[in-house]
Amino acid sequence: MSTANVTNVVVAGLGGQGVLTCGDILAEAAFRSGADVKKAEIHGMSQRGGSVACDVRFGQNVRSPMVPTGQAHFLLVLKDDQVEVAKPALAADGVLLTAGEVDIEALASKRCLSVAMLGKLSRHLDIDEQHWLDAISTVLPAKLHDANLQAFQIGRGHQDLPADQESTDE
Repeated sequence: MSTANVTNVVVAGLGGQGVLTCGDILAEAAFRSGADVKKAEIHGMSQRGGSVACDVRFGQNVRSPMVPTGQAHFLLVLKDDQVEVAKPALAADGVLLTAGEVDIEALASKRCLSVAMLGKLSRHLDIDEQHWLDAISTVLPAKLHDANLQAFQIGRGHQDLPADQESTDE
């Protein structure tokens, strides 16, 4: 699902939701997979509450960091009320992933939603899971690793609890 071997992803949401961090993790994972990566950030009114978008393009040879209107293969929307704002970016055959698809109650913190959304996205991309995990650990501070690595796995559909939270039947 790419044009000229370039994959276009747009992450959209509101300021303070982790849109830019989400883009950083995606770019890092794609780079680790050996892709040429370009990233552009559209801050808008990103001061906690305004619309924010991050374009990430990766593939064999990426010339521009901006995803042309209507050419996003994947659109991740971190706040459902931003779907209509961001939808013009999505290609006709593109994949829309919304925050409503993630059980926020399953996350250690609602602030991990963006990483859970990356877990959902990862199921559609040919990027090794280890590259994603390494990217999360590289981009985020150590104190946020456990909760976000768990959120990523939840997004991927691996609902397993950490070993210390597993129930035991006797």
